[in-house]
Amino acid sequence: MEIVTKIAPICLALIMLGLGMGLTMQDFIRVSKQPKDFAIGLICQLILLPIIAFVLIKIFNTPIELALGVMIIAAAPGGVTSNVLTKFANGDVALSVSLTAIISLISIFSVPFIVFQSAEILKITYISKEISMFTISSKMFFVVTFPVIIGMLIRKFASNFVSSKTLIIQRLSILLFVIVFAAIWIEEWDNIVSFITRAGSITLTLNVIMMVVGYYIAKAFASGIEQRKCISLECGLQNGTLAVFVSTQLFDEMVYMVPTAAYALIMFITSLLFVFIIRKSV
Repeated sequence: MEIVTKIAPICLALIMLGLGMGLTMQDFIRVSKQPKDFAIGLICQLILLPIIAFVLIKIFNTPIELALGVMIIAAAPGGVTSNVLTKFANGDVALSVSLTAIISLISIFSVPFIVFQSAEILKITYISKEISMFTISSKMFFVVTFPVIIGMLIRKFASNFVSSKTLIIQRLSILLFVIVFAAIWIEEWDNIVSFITRAGSITLTLNVIMMVVGYYIAKAFASGIEQRKCISLECGLQNGTLAVFVSTQLFDEMVYMVPTAAYALIMFITSLLFVFIIRKSV
């Protein structure tokens, strides 16, 4: 796990820097002007996703170490990939960017809270004694919030340059995401089949359920089809790099990253299928 431990914080910070470079204050102001769609996405991702993940853990009778890994990926916010795929799906990209940005900023509090509460409910006692909610939140601030702020400042003072490089920044963010998970696969190649076998079922089920739930809740309450596509993809595409970072801070064993690695592979396949189906049918 040595490679992953070293590169995950760097890649996450660079991904969040790229996210910040794609943001302006208008992305935050927009939320106050269209609060309903944002609130629906927020509730689906921040509240429903962890609840459904926990219910599935009980239904699948998931081993404790994998169960906490599932909760870590469920607690993670959406990633930059959701913004890209929302664009491909002809969804509401502005809403997607707002959800990704604001939930990512909230995540420095929400992720430690959900993870530590889940560990307590699951009676997990082997989280490192030196690690606390405050410690995780502090570390997340420096690899999540701080790079976003720096990215926004770069965008403010070099707007034309950043705007012309948006596609490159998005591609680099996805590449960094791939690098982190490639490192996991390379380090644990001998255990890949075991990983997928052990965590594949619950992560696939969670991913599909959340995209379906997000879509139909948005269908009932959101403004239109573009918002449905956006909220569904935001619910299904999590920031796996952030989940890996949190896992490396809490544990020394790769097993806690198994659900994250499985989810990362599965979410790309299911979301691409979703985009293909939605573009054909709508």
